Amino acid sequence: MIRLGSLAGYPFEGPRVLGGWQPPDVGAVFVILYRADAEGKPHDFAVIDVDHADNLRDARLPFGHPRAKCWERRAGTKWGVHIATYEAPGALRGHREQIVKELLAVYKPGCSPEQYDQSWEDEWIQKYDAQNTTGPLTTNRDPNVT
Repeated sequence: MIRLGSLAGYPFEGPRVLGGWQPPDVGAVFVILYRADAEGKPHDFAVIDVDHADNLRDARLPFGHPRAKCWERRAGTKWGVHIATYEAPGALRGHREQIVKELLAVYKPGCSPEQYDQSWEDEWIQKYDAQNTTGPLTTNRDPNVT
């Protein structure tokens, strides 16, 4: 098991070598990983893609997926590509999409065509005045700056 995401993370099954892995007949979020430093840190993985499927068997895994060539390039070989899956209990497609967006914002994987940011703009929250109950929002807009 590997935990991925913000805070305590989501409990993903794996990572497992993608080659030879048989996708189960379930809806799940999946993360593609590789060992960035297999010699120096053999237990550390880097996230290179995040996606979800209503049925993992229909996602053309292991190597029929449209981004599989990118995974192989990043890992150096198809045997260096790993997968971890999360079958979110009770999750529907919309829940899985939200989990994918969060993971994309956290890891910024290079093989994913979509990227998200963990920031906010003034027009999303607006200025407000709640006299005697609260002060103005003090959170920095950039999550990477404290």
